[in-house]
Amino acid sequence: MATARSITNSTLPNTPRGMDLLETPLQNKGTAYTEKERTTFGLHGLLPPRVETLEEQVVRAYEAYQRKGDDLERHIYLRSLQDTNEVLFYRLLLDHIEEMTPIVYTPTVALACEQFSHIYRRPRGLVISYPLRDSIRQLLRNRPNNKVDVIVVTDGERILGIGDQGAGGLGIPIGKLSLYTLIGGIHPERTLPIVLDVGTNNTERLNDPEYLGWRHERITGEAYFDFVDQFVQAVKEDLPGACLQWEDLATPHARPILNRYRDQLLTFNDDVQGTAAVALGTILGAVRVTGRNLKEQQIVMFGAGSAGIGVADGLREAMKGEGLSEQESRSRFWVIDKDGLLHSGRKDLTSEQSVYAQPESRIAGWPRTSNGNIGPADVIGKTEATILIGLSTVGGAFSEPIVREMARKVERPIIFPLSNPTSKSEANAEDLIHWTGGRALIASGSPFAPVSYGGRKIPIAQCNNVYIFPAIGLGVVTSEARRITEAMMLAAARALAGNSPALKDPSASLLPALAEIRGVATQIAFAVGVEAQKDGVAPKISEDELRQRILKAQWTPSYSSFVREM
Repeated sequence: MATARSITNSTLPNTPRGMDLLETPLQNKGTAYTEKERTTFGLHGLLPPRVETLEEQVVRAYEAYQRKGDDLERHIYLRSLQDTNEVLFYRLLLDHIEEMTPIVYTPTVALACEQFSHIYRRPRGLVISYPLRDSIRQLLRNRPNNKVDVIVVTDGERILGIGDQGAGGLGIPIGKLSLYTLIGGIHPERTLPIVLDVGTNNTERLNDPEYLGWRHERITGEAYFDFVDQFVQAVKEDLPGACLQWEDLATPHARPILNRYRDQLLTFNDDVQGTAAVALGTILGAVRVTGRNLKEQQIVMFGAGSAGIGVADGLREAMKGEGLSEQESRSRFWVIDKDGLLHSGRKDLTSEQSVYAQPESRIAGWPRTSNGNIGPADVIGKTEATILIGLSTVGGAFSEPIVREMARKVERPIIFPLSNPTSKSEANAEDLIHWTGGRALIASGSPFAPVSYGGRKIPIAQCNNVYIFPAIGLGVVTSEARRITEAMMLAAARALAGNSPALKDPSASLLPALAEIRGVATQIAFAVGVEAQKDGVAPKISEDELRQRILKAQWTPSYSSFVREM
């Protein structure tokens, strides 16, 4: 079994010396090296004489962080710290997790991807470019560390809500894997970020003289899928036990790639399945707060891309689990894309979208635009919608009239504007609270401050995949799962729902505080591991052994002694 490791005395024979040691991020302790270690490894003179504790280093690092003038500069500082001293980097994040998670990942990572070529400092992970497609196995073997538990890979085409960033998309796998370690406890040495550089159609990147990626329009069609297949075959050969997470692929690629490889190796798509699981878990918690069942809900989904359909799929499966038939569960969804409501009269739908096409007979006589489309306002007006979800990246799409009309008909409307970054959010949390008289149950994709209303502060849950994917990684590594099934994702969602603070206090957040998320991740990982055994994709072990594996595997950012102190 692959488990987290720490640096111990046994690594002494291979430990570098002098500046080589100080430039090895995972072994560097900086001013925390003891006198004995400084003598043994030739560090005297290279460091100030004072020996510090990790806690003292964190204080100084946080002071430096606070001096940065904006979020991008703070992101750059944290990445530089990661490239210098990984233990200190993760300890700083752990001590300030609520403040720094939005800096190291969403929403600031979007800006970091846009500026990737301008803020590039040091190699991290792998860039596999299309011109080197016949050397992918060799490139994969150039990875920094031989043993890998988790890979996050993107092609940079659909980065958050900002679109095609080409090779700059590498910032996403780097950020995701930082959270795998911070929250899931996956050892940083056993993670591998990868970008498949197949070009970019972003003219701003192509015209940027500093752009570091392959300066070419995107490869498409069979050439693209053949390239992806070459990559997957290389992973299967060289890292057959690693968990491969797909990230920020465009809609035409995301699901086909997932469907093609999900039964061949340990893999999942975070935008399709992770988003679905965290949304489902948060919605299940919200529905319990209302005192009703999921199968009673009417759901309006604005956004029919891979993430939107993935969320709908997860909710539909959960409805069927509560006793609805396939047809009954489908009838409860009103899915809208840029061309309006999905219905049987439209000929432009994908097979995944067609599942949610409402029969034309059901919408006869509904108001339509001059183009014959049915928009969000008309859907809300004509239905008894109880849940409104946005994954459209259309900022402000949930307008005041739409929200007020929904709230007029529902006592506790569940409204989730899940697009990010913040500029792409379908609504501002403060507006939603005021438009619904403080009755809305809200989770957002981007971070929003608590809202003051009626003499109380209402916390806004950030429905971020960070609640799911690090726990998935921990669960599959410790259970030795061979595949990731939909039942495992559903188990993760239900475990998350069970940890909703709103179940004990209806005025509390729908999701646990980030300060508690590392502990929640162990519970979700356990649920995933148990379900993997039920699905026959992991070896049978006792629940006690699984729990012990999970606790033992979680890496904690702390220094270990390199030499025995006399």
